[in-house]
Amino acid sequence: MRLDFVSTKLVLFALAASLTLSAHAGHGQDPAEIIDRMESVMRGDSQYAEMTMQIVRPRYEREVSLRSWLLGRDHSLILITAPARDEGTAFLMRGSDIWNYDPRIDRTTRLPSSMMAQSWMGSDFTNDDLVRDSDPVTDYEHELLHIEEYEGLDAYVIEMIPRPDTPIVWGKVKLWIAVDEYTQLRIENYDQRDRLVNTMKLDEIEQFGDRRVPTRITVIPADKEDERTILTYQEIEFDVDLDEGFFSRANMQRLR
Repeated sequence: MRLDFVSTKLVLFALAASLTLSAHAGHGQDPAEIIDRMESVMRGDSQYAEMTMQIVRPRYEREVSLRSWLLGRDHSLILITAPARDEGTAFLMRGSDIWNYDPRIDRTTRLPSSMMAQSWMGSDFTNDDLVRDSDPVTDYEHELLHIEEYEGLDAYVIEMIPRPDTPIVWGKVKLWIAVDEYTQLRIENYDQRDRLVNTMKLDEIEQFGDRRVPTRITVIPADKEDERTILTYQEIEFDVDLDEGFFSRANMQRLR
């Protein structure tokens, strides 16, 4: 009787654990839907933010302050507010067009797709990272690899392969997304030979309005351990009152 009782308890325990894991793993199994929900949490329908970017190099450190506005996935505007030599520099994405305004020469330049992989303001971010020319939902094929524990949180690990018709420099991108709150936790970018190029770590999660989001993004190049770029959010407002008319070349030049 004792053995039967113990065996029954073990079977029931294993069954309960299996059901729990199945329910956990089955939650949001479509990787494209997981990424779409993550985008909604991290960006909202619209967003305003104030940030500081610290560029760390072996012989120097440089700090850049900026403000940004987002509307959906097709409109973004970034304004540099410091240092003085870069103040007023702006970057605008409107649909498939991306523009840069340099106040020192009062000139606006359209950026070609070939420049999206280049360094943004001398940092470890690319133009695409900040201005977001590519779309993580429509421009990639997705595969949910597994769920694992990351920094004390259960996280979906998703592999993204660029679609053939998209001008994306990466050969592969891996994402870690928190299961419970759909916050982005980590990004790994790989080249066409499947070599790790850089890692983005998102942490210092804080409450802003009705959501919790990371307030620090650290980009670490794979081959330069003594270099990194740290983007820290001081203020984030979600679902702010913006319209498409705000994201114009004329407004990009007026903002201060």
